[in-house]
Amino acid sequence: MASPRRSVEGRPLGASVSSNTSNPGSPAHGGGSSSRFEFQSLLSSRAAGVDPTSARLRASESPVHRRGSFPVAAAGSSQASPPSLPEEDRIDLNPSFLGIALRSLLAIDLWLSKKLGVCAGESSSWGSVRPLMKLLEISGHGITWLLGTLYCLCRSDSWAGREVLMNLLFALLLDLLVVALIKGLVRRPRPAHNQMDMFVTLSVDKYSFPSGHATRASLVSRFILKHLVLAIPLRVLVVLWAFILGLSRVMLGRHNVTDVAFGFFLGYMQYSIVDYCWLSPHNAPVLFILWNQQ
Repeated sequence: MASPRRSVEGRPLGASVSSNTSNPGSPAHGGGSSSRFEFQSLLSSRAAGVDPTSARLRASESPVHRRGSFPVAAAGSSQASPPSLPEEDRIDLNPSFLGIALRSLLAIDLWLSKKLGVCAGESSSWGSVRPLMKLLEISGHGITWLLGTLYCLCRSDSWAGREVLMNLLFALLLDLLVVALIKGLVRRPRPAHNQMDMFVTLSVDKYSFPSGHATRASLVSRFILKHLVLAIPLRVLVVLWAFILGLSRVMLGRHNVTDVAFGFFLGYMQYSIVDYCWLSPHNAPVLFILWNQQ
């Protein structure tokens, strides 16, 4: 009778197959039991309100999984990407170059304005010059120029003089309107070392940007140099008055340096508007007739 075929180790071939199929810890049986265990744990965790991720971790640490089963359910969880944050909740770690430059210029402006505020108080380094600076402040005030222009307009008896003075009055009113509008929109507070003892302030005068004295000084000085015949020393005095008036605003602590710089630029541009819309008896005859009747 022929003997059954044996394997290489000497055991019957059928015995090895039957031992593999009957071993419950083999991969063939362990993989199915592990999958059923993980599936049941996920169902129970969802019913109990537990996080599925933590349930998968507990399932992977189970005794069945440690005996050599294959993690079928854990492979699917590794492919899921984390949810992305909304755009407004993200932190911008790379600010723009323009933002950094503006913040640096603002810091330099505040530092320089505080250094130049040598007349901000009586106890400052130049506190003894403060009364003179306040007198210079009155010389560039809007009410001073409006009252002076109206007085000269009433006393003038020539058409040429009235035309110049009426356009100067128009320029001063335009300056007050534009400066008040920009101050109300920007609302930059005055420097912290400023003493609010200014001459005749209005509602928008609590704001700093731009400097109304600087715009008025630039506008009036350009107007005078254009329409009045003056000697060279007087023309130099007009320019010096405008420059020292703007500098006094920083020395008194009323404004920052950028407030005065932008004020000079704005006043220079305002005169261009006045020169373009120049009032004369030809283009505004009604205005001159009404003024002559008064």
